[in-house]
Amino acid sequence: MSVLTINAGSSSIKFALYAAGSAAPARASPGAAAPARSMHGKIERIGQQDAVLEANQGPGQPPERLALGALDFPSAVRALTRWLERQAAFAAVSAAGHRVVHGMQHAAPARVTPQLLAELKAIIPYDPDHLPQEIELIESLGRSFPHLEQVACFDTAFHRTMPRIATILPIPRRYQSKGVQRYGFHGLSYTYLLQELARRGDGAALRGRVILAHLGNGASLAALRDGRCIDTSMGFTPAAGLPMSTRCGDLDPGVMGFLAMSEGMDAAALQRMVNRESGLLGVSETSSDVRDLLAREGEDVRAAEALGLFCYQAKKWLAAFAGALGGLDALVFAGGIGENSAPIRARICEGLQFMGVELDDARNAAHAPLISKDASPVRVRVIPTDEESVIARMTAEAIARPFPGANR
Repeated sequence: MSVLTINAGSSSIKFALYAAGSAAPARASPGAAAPARSMHGKIERIGQQDAVLEANQGPGQPPERLALGALDFPSAVRALTRWLERQAAFAAVSAAGHRVVHGMQHAAPARVTPQLLAELKAIIPYDPDHLPQEIELIESLGRSFPHLEQVACFDTAFHRTMPRIATILPIPRRYQSKGVQRYGFHGLSYTYLLQELARRGDGAALRGRVILAHLGNGASLAALRDGRCIDTSMGFTPAAGLPMSTRCGDLDPGVMGFLAMSEGMDAAALQRMVNRESGLLGVSETSSDVRDLLAREGEDVRAAEALGLFCYQAKKWLAAFAGALGGLDALVFAGGIGENSAPIRARICEGLQFMGVELDDARNAAHAPLISKDASPVRVRVIPTDEESVIARMTAEAIARPFPGANR
């Protein structure tokens, strides 16, 4: 029996198969080892002329690469379902778990039902960049494999422990009834990082003050006290907080009004700007990729300023969250940038000795699991994140629970 995990982005779909027995239960032990993965792959460059499916079938098996040509997202979903049907390993799949970015008030994974799908469709305006693709995947799998149980695993659920004061937006109170509040995202990644921190024997995971920094194309930080999230940098949408690859991060709301009046930008144009044309790409005018900008910063002031802005804002959020926590015991870097860019980690931590953050330059350059000095009051770690294994655990746990009304 296996669990299929699906993690959809705007231009990619990641998938994997996990042994269901090794994936459950998700909450039995915060330090439990990750479930066993038997196969994984992805479809990339959706929406471009050269979409491709890549799959790794496991040890001893040659990787598969399949050119798909020009595909929109629905076509990519159909290509994935057709490919899965041809895989012998797929016959053992008993359930599919999906990363769903926005879950509003959901604090735990939920089985997919017609009622849940209707709920997700109703909240598309809260996350128009992710929910349509996620719903498309769920419905397409349901049509192709009607007996496959499906589970939605929500990125927002991790942050449901935030105190109310951390969720309120300072706008007229009447909008709270419409669900306008701070939610937070990257929750599946943070769930894994917390479990892995505990597995590595760091007591701060359950009894301490921790800041988790998921720095990738999307970037955010979360502040945890005694294993519970008390605040996070993303807010009502994933565009808030840090400047990111193409997202602006926190922005003076007056800028939006100014652009609407002076440039004639409507809601769709503003949405496109803050999510796809801003951040590192907008400031550098050349690339959204940190690696490109690091290579150019010596000769291109725009690249240098984009990197400087990113690191400066990350440093500010770190210090702010340390203040909210009343100190800091552990800092964890994850995500594509956090795991692989030693210069960015060093620049973010530079000058934070007053907080107890002291990096070991050699360890940081080697991407060691622990990159702080032995005498550093704050343990600074690099932990590769694994959202898919969390989806597998959550899915196995959800389908193991009795379904409401099953015995009626």
